[in-house]
Amino acid sequence: MAFMACSGSSEKKLDADIVNNPVSAEDTSSKEGVPMIVFDKDLHDFGRVYEGEKVTYAFRFQNTGTGDLIIRSASGSCGCTVPEYPKEPIKPGGDGFIRVSFDSRGRIGHNEKQVTLIANTIPNNTVISITADVTEK
Repeated sequence: MAFMACSGSSEKKLDADIVNNPVSAEDTSSKEGVPMIVFDKDLHDFGRVYEGEKVTYAFRFQNTGTGDLIIRSASGSCGCTVPEYPKEPIKPGGDGFIRVSFDSRGRIGHNEKQVTLIANTIPNNTVISITADVTEK
């Protein structure tokens, strides 16, 4: 089964701030000046969490590229998952943390949530994930 949708306009606009990379899409042979975000791990399992608990995990990352890393935004897949990210540029070789808080209120059962980061990397989005098994108190 396939679904298709059309909008009233065939014009597509691309926000230049989101993909502000020094390397164009046509020439990716040079990585000079391009940041790269590498996480120690991209999935954290909170294990068993009691309903109503708020838990937080800090994902450590490093900029292994050759340009300053700028994280433009971080958004959770639902309102129960809230990320915090550094607003200042991360220099090449530097590191930082993305703190992800999960509110288990009303979330009984197995939960899998994602946080999508938009940065000046190639590709410009990176996904990290959390899981938790929420049980009644």
